[in-house]
Amino acid sequence: MIGMEPLILFGIILALALNFVNGLNDASHSIATVVATKALSPIKAVFSTAICNMIGPFIFSTAVAATIGTAIVTKGALTPLSIVVAMGASIILVFVATRMGIPLSSSHALVGGLLGAGIGVIGLSAVILPGPEIIIQVFFFAFIGAILGALILAIICALFEGDIRFGSMLGGICGAGIIIPVLMVAGVLHISGLLGIVLFIFISPLLGMTGAFLFNILVSQLIKHSKQSRAKRIFQPLHVLACLGQATAHGANDGQHAVGVITALLLSSGFLATFDVPMWVIVASAVAIGLGTCFGGWQVVDKMAKDITKIRPYQGFCAATASSAILVMVTQQGIPVSSTHAINGAIIGVGATRGRNAVQWKVVREMMTAWVITIPLALAVSWSGYMLISYVLSVV
Repeated sequence: MIGMEPLILFGIILALALNFVNGLNDASHSIATVVATKALSPIKAVFSTAICNMIGPFIFSTAVAATIGTAIVTKGALTPLSIVVAMGASIILVFVATRMGIPLSSSHALVGGLLGAGIGVIGLSAVILPGPEIIIQVFFFAFIGAILGALILAIICALFEGDIRFGSMLGGICGAGIIIPVLMVAGVLHISGLLGIVLFIFISPLLGMTGAFLFNILVSQLIKHSKQSRAKRIFQPLHVLACLGQATAHGANDGQHAVGVITALLLSSGFLATFDVPMWVIVASAVAIGLGTCFGGWQVVDKMAKDITKIRPYQGFCAATASSAILVMVTQQGIPVSSTHAINGAIIGVGATRGRNAVQWKVVREMMTAWVITIPLALAVSWSGYMLISYVLSVV
């Protein structure tokens, strides 16, 4: 049977490889809009965002790492073998998605991997499920938010002679999604773990879209009498700063994936007594995601920067600012969300300000399909891999 020491070392290497492919795929998040608007050359954009991705984990807390390592599956389901299998399944999915130009969520691939391997160890009891009270609260507040959102947008549409039915439907969807993070920030709702991860599959792109849409309208009103060349001179540097802030927030959230699994690996193997993150783990993880960003996932960049919608520098600034704010908020809450979802939602939001036809909805549907199936697909791959490896080891 494989010795524990080599397995632990292999697990650490896999975790760093996971952060590397995370940077490889997710480089597109911070680069996409700044490359699309030609605010920076691709090479400058890559290296600037790589540095910011490395800095991110040192600025924010390790709350996301703690969620990855302690709040998805029970401690008994986290064995060195299950963690290694989970990371292997995640890396395979993210790498394949990158090669195909699909902006897959590495966050959710890892979550699905941990769930699948954990279930393989001790069954469905491995999953840390939320209590019924918090689920009821979420549905209640979402219902209230949907009603308020539908009423507000229906009134606005009526005043401006718009489509009231479409407006009320859109307002209901936005209201249901927006009220949850607002109440979380206010301290009314305390959502974490698997529930928070699943909810923000839908909430983070919705927040990105709504925030970028409204911010874009505000900015466009402020500059509507300015010459296009003057607006470009003002917003190109602001856009670059916003993208660097977005890269820092991305590193703080996604960069903690390897931190969480390496710490869980050390804890499960007895090298740590409690879930206290060693500094060398943070440093190694930051370097890995930075190196991955340097190599970049250019096929994903092309899809996000060109295929969704055409954007101007001020719109890139609005999209990057909105997505950065979302990532900072959820990172502080300790929720490992998909940076892909946040920035894609923001890009859709700024595109939608020019009308429904300005957005390539076919591309959006393809990406949304990938978002929804990521966790169950990673779960299935990880569970199958764990069961196969366990069987082989038992025979040997």
